[in-house]
Formats: sequence, C-alpha cells, structure tokens
Amino acid sequence: MYGLLLLDLLEYTMSVEEIFEQYLGSKIYRDREKLLPDYVPGELPHRDEQIRQLAVTLAPALSGSRPSNVFIYGLTGTGKTAVTKYVLRKLMEKGNGRIEYVYVNCRQNNTSYRVLAELGKFLGIKIPFTGLALGEVMKRIIHGLERKSRILIVVLDEVDNLVKRNGDDVLYFLTRINEQLSNAKVSVIGITNDLKFTEFLDARVKSSLGEEELVFPPYNAVQLEDILRQRAKEAFNEGAISDIVIKKVAAIAARQNGDCRLALDILLKAADIAERERASQVTEAHVEKARNEIEKNLTVDTIKTMPLHVKMVLAAVYLLSRDGSTKTITTGLVYDKYKELAAKIGIEPVTSRRITDILNELDMSGIINARVISLGRYGRTKVIEIGVPLKNVEEGLSSDILLKAAIEEA
Repeated sequence: MYGLLLLDLLEYTMSVEEIFEQYLGSKIYRDREKLLPDYVPGELPHRDEQIRQLAVTLAPALSGSRPSNVFIYGLTGTGKTAVTKYVLRKLMEKGNGRIEYVYVNCRQNNTSYRVLAELGKFLGIKIPFTGLALGEVMKRIIHGLERKSRILIVVLDEVDNLVKRNGDDVLYFLTRINEQLSNAKVSVIGITNDLKFTEFLDARVKSSLGEEELVFPPYNAVQLEDILRQRAKEAFNEGAISDIVIKKVAAIAARQNGDCRLALDILLKAADIAERERASQVTEAHVEKARNEIEKNLTVDTIKTMPLHVKMVLAAVYLLSRDGSTKTITTGLVYDKYKELAAKIGIEPVTSRRITDILNELDMSGIINARVISLGRYGRTKVIEIGVPLKNVEEGLSSDILLKAAIEEA
C-alpha cells in the first residue's frame, strides 16, 4: 500500500512536460497499440481451422454470390472478433472494391435504432440521432444499399445484447433484406458469447441467420503463451519482458476459461504500471498489481449491469456479511434481508424459488460462493459467502441510487 501511495505522490509531483517526456522515451514499449483490443495482427495463432471455415463460407462473394449468413459462438476472448475482421479484410483485398463490410458492436449500440443508424452512417445516409420510425430508417437503408451496388457483410458483434434488450426485429430485417434488393446483396455475421442465445430468436430468424455456424473453443495455457509472445515481440522493447512473466499471464487467463482478451488486458496493464514506475522491465509483481486492478474493475462493472432484483439479493448477502453478527449466512436469512430491502425501496419481492435461482447465478459468476450443507433431519440448505472484496461489491451496488440509500440506512 505504501508503495502505491509513493507512486501516486511521484506522479502528482511530476509536471505535465515530465510525464510526456517519460512516455516519449519509453523503456518498455516499442508499439503500445499492438496490445490494444481492437488491433488485429497479421497472424492469428491457433485459429487456423476457424479462419479456414469462415473463409470457405465467405468465398462465394468473390464470384458475385451472396455468402451464407454465419453465426459465431464462443466464450469471451476466444478470438471471434479478431478472426472475423482478419478474414473480412483479406476478402476485401481480393474483392477489388465489390465487397465491403460494416462492423457494429451491439453492446455499445444496443437498440434497434442505433444499430440501423450505424449501418446508415456507413452507407452515407443521413439518419438523425432519434425521431424517425424504424420502418422509415429501413427504407433509407435499402435505398442506400441499392446505390452502393455492392456485396455488404454486416457484422453484429455481441448481438445477444441487442436481442435481449430490443428483440430480433433488426435481425429479421437484415436476414430478409435481399428480397427487396436488386443491385446489392447483404450477408450477416452474428457474434455472441452466449451459447444459449438462439433461444431468444424467432424460428424464422434462427433458420435464416444460422445458415452456417462456427464454434470457437477456449485457448489453453500453451496457446495463450504463443499469442502473448507474438504480441510482446511487436509491442515491447527488447529485454522489457521475460518468458516467466508471459507464462504467468497466460496461466491466469487460462484459469478464466482461456480468455485471451483478459491475458492481453493484464499484460497491457502490467506494462503501464511498469512504465509509471519508470521500470525497465515488466515483472511478476507488476502482473499481480494489474490482475488485482482488473479483477476489481470486472467485479464492479458486472454488478453495475445486473438487474435490480439480482442487485438486491447481492445487497442482502453483502449486508449480512458486513454486519458480521451472523456466522452462517443461509438462503433463508438472505431471503428475509432481501424482503426488508424490497419493503424499504417499495418494490414487490420475488418468490423464494427465484431467490434460489439468483443465488445460483451469482455463484456461477464467482461473486458469491454457495455450498449445500446437511442439517440432518431438518433437511439441507445453502451456506453463502461473498467471493470478492466487500468494498468492490459496495462500489458496484452504490451505483444504484435506490440501493445506495437503502444500504446506508441499514
């Protein structure tokens, strides 16, 4: 803690000019951009099969045919977006201007209107920030496509965020749009982390979108090491990082479902910490600091985006843990505390069965740990404890104004 305070003090006392000069003469980085999440390298190790499958699916575009729609599944950080962009760029190079693609992140653009507005922007169509009926926006997009007279591949990344929030109207429109086009052709690539996502789709959309499906398996530790070595070679000065550090970062990410994005985030954060400390090499200590900071941010962000009743159940567990007078936190105690919170906020509580489901969801996310114990002739119950630092839970819950007031009063 003292070291971090000293580092903060050093940064505080440095002038703006000194800070900028430090980064101009970096001891760590050759090219920091190579570690950023939107960078697509010239080679993608351990994704040859997925690259080949996607290339085979999209290749008909080169002869003027509409490629099949593709649905891509896989956990976070398995290379879905990178492979998609990599193959599409190669396809455009071969297409001599006849093939284009537009990429839309549906987490950032999570309404039907925003997704269509992004598509309109790509086509050079003026669509106001709000105000038009969706039907009118769709008409303008059809006219814009006809003017372009191209094969357009629409990539909808994290498409589950759009459908769960707004339904599948946009997907239905895009998968049926070719019926209204004469000069242009449209194919859709949907990317999702949710392996059960298709359960939310209308049967007609499911059949149209899922003409081809690709599944991306998680990376293992050895594969992650190869990826990190490749990026490190491009991003760092010679001698700025050791193989021990790369193995450590890969091992951490391998334990988190082989999440390559997490591995790159940790490596980038560790290098930034080393840079701020004016170190000449990224060390294992820098990796530990980076991991703690990222895990904290992930927990807080996850809690902030939870539905209200899930937050309330977590708040109940948090309050029972913070109080400390209850050694064993059971499902029954959580439900009683949850009902107290619901009464304070003025919200109708859900059933005890739903509370059990929510506790299971929180357990799967790692935010709480729940284990079943036997009470002999009294049956069985769950014993619950917080699985992350209490201050992180409090920070996440405090972003909700209603809950913040209820927690402060408790």
